[in-house]
Amino acid sequence: MLDKVSAIEERVTELERKLSDPATLGNQREYAKIAKERAQLAEAGQTAREYRRVLEEIGDHKSILEGDDPDLRELAKAELPSLQKNLNALEEKLKELLTPRDPNDERNVILEIRAGTGGEEASLFAGDLYRMYTRYAERHGWKIEPLSMSDTGLGGIKEVIALVNGRGAYSRMKYEGGVHRVQRVPQTEGSGRIHTSAVTVAVMPEADDVEVNINEAKDLRIDVMRASGPGGQSVNTTDSAVRITHLPSGMVIICRDEKSQHKNKARALKILRSRLLEQAQNEQHEKIAETRRSMIGTGDRSERIRTYNFPQSRVTDHRVNLTLHQLDNVLDGGIDPIIDALAAYDQAQALRA
Repeated sequence: MLDKVSAIEERVTELERKLSDPATLGNQREYAKIAKERAQLAEAGQTAREYRRVLEEIGDHKSILEGDDPDLRELAKAELPSLQKNLNALEEKLKELLTPRDPNDERNVILEIRAGTGGEEASLFAGDLYRMYTRYAERHGWKIEPLSMSDTGLGGIKEVIALVNGRGAYSRMKYEGGVHRVQRVPQTEGSGRIHTSAVTVAVMPEADDVEVNINEAKDLRIDVMRASGPGGQSVNTTDSAVRITHLPSGMVIICRDEKSQHKNKARALKILRSRLLEQAQNEQHEKIAETRRSMIGTGDRSERIRTYNFPQSRVTDHRVNLTLHQLDNVLDGGIDPIIDALAAYDQAQALRA
């Protein structure tokens, strides 16, 4: 632990030196990057200094125990247990602070919800989940903005892609990626039989412009088209829908929700950048990506991270074996107890590693 303490102190000193370097001061992007790391290490640095102070104090007390003064020896003997307890607590705090943090935690989120198996019932539940996340975002003071949506016309959603904008959004919502299973009696079911349907949720960190380099002239083919409504009639009087093809990867993004061609193009580029960032991260962290893919799976009912059982008003997250009998509250955005349990489990695993 002392080696780690020294490493923290050396890193803090190095970052402070860089922050005062004229070359860094002249590069705003580099300065912001270093300042952010310095801020992240601030608490660890302070804890490291306190750890070293207590460790030295324990050393002084042990030296006194070897001395000739009986009164000082008795005093040192009485204080040592408290000092050791303090040192142990500081060591645990340091371990927690040194646990690797997800660099994407402070990012905004690109949220994708798609109806899986279950037909119209799956689409209706996709709508329920979107409302749940909308209310969850509102509880945290985040803004949620739909970027692309395809509904069924019967109150359900086939697919929705939305931007969740707020501090720490990804740190909380990253646990929501996977297959969400619903068990309930559909309104159209006359016999009262319970149906099981599934919805897939994908959570991606929003990409910064600087992280994904796209040469619009060489890498993109942008097609403008008319959005089609019932019977093939034109919805817009102008060609406002935009289809962007990313030639190097073959990715195709279509946005038609806005009346403005410019807004549709901006939204399509935002989605494209986030998907390209996710692809790059997946290539670098194939193991993690494989775990994510296996969680989301095919959208089949048998694959699930969480089950919402309406007859029993029960929500069960299968990753941490947590069951809550408060379905209405959960669907109203009250998912913090579940996310707290998942975050605690994730941190415990990281500390154990």
